[in-house]
Amino acid sequence: MTNPPRPEVLRYTAFSSDPEGGNPAGVVLDATALDDSDMLAIAADLGYSESAFLTPAAEGTDGREGRAYGIRYFSPKAEVPFCGHATVASAIALAEQTGPGELVFTTRAGTVPVEVTREGGALRATLTSVEPHIEDIAEADLDEALAALDWPATDLDPAFPPRIAFAGARHLVLAAATRARLADLAYDFARLEALMHRLDLTTVQLVWRESATVFHVRDPFPVGGVVEDPATGAAAAAFGAYVRELGLAPEDAVLTLYQGADLGRPGELTVTLRAGDPRVRVSGAGTRIG
Repeated sequence: MTNPPRPEVLRYTAFSSDPEGGNPAGVVLDATALDDSDMLAIAADLGYSESAFLTPAAEGTDGREGRAYGIRYFSPKAEVPFCGHATVASAIALAEQTGPGELVFTTRAGTVPVEVTREGGALRATLTSVEPHIEDIAEADLDEALAALDWPATDLDPAFPPRIAFAGARHLVLAAATRARLADLAYDFARLEALMHRLDLTTVQLVWRESATVFHVRDPFPVGGVVEDPATGAAAAAFGAYVRELGLAPEDAVLTLYQGADLGRPGELTVTLRAGDPRVRVSGAGTRIG
């Protein structure tokens, strides 16, 4: 008996056309032969915040044959229900093989359509989130989050109240009053990780508003075994739902989120809100690494 060969693990970055920018992800286009422990081991070996593992879509899944897939996401420590940057990376990897167009991914969080287009010779993917929602956070839990971050409450922007937002995964949204506050991130890893496990959070979405439609963001990700996620599509979708539900953006809006500059991996995420559709669209470029 011999072990089956390990499937090819591709490396892509999402939300940047530069391999040195954005958020890198591992992509396995055929994970049929892998079990959970195999996928976790590959993700841990890569060390990226998440890696994506694709299988043929289940019978009856919407989407044209050959353009629909099951997809699972693993951080170096655990499976996560949804990951935006690994979805974008996977869509661009598929488009390089089969051409741009519509794709459908079945995730643990629900069905996520993705459209890949070619703009000026480069590929760009737009995912459409599952239906989102937001919820309050208990005062004691907020106090614990701020203590773990070592952020005084006076450093928060009062125009953006703390909330937990969901668009496939749960994220705590906290808004900094200044760019300097956002830039100064040195948190208690174990303390924040414990709170996030208790609240079932995937990341903490830290934001600073530059203008009505431009934001800078950072995402601590200790539950994934990563200090910080360089570009976070799931959190961007959750943030889009957050600003719309709180009336901080129009029902029709296009927001630009800059992320990763503080890590030396700058990326750009476009968040689109459409009146009459509760879902959030998140777009970005991507490219193969190496």
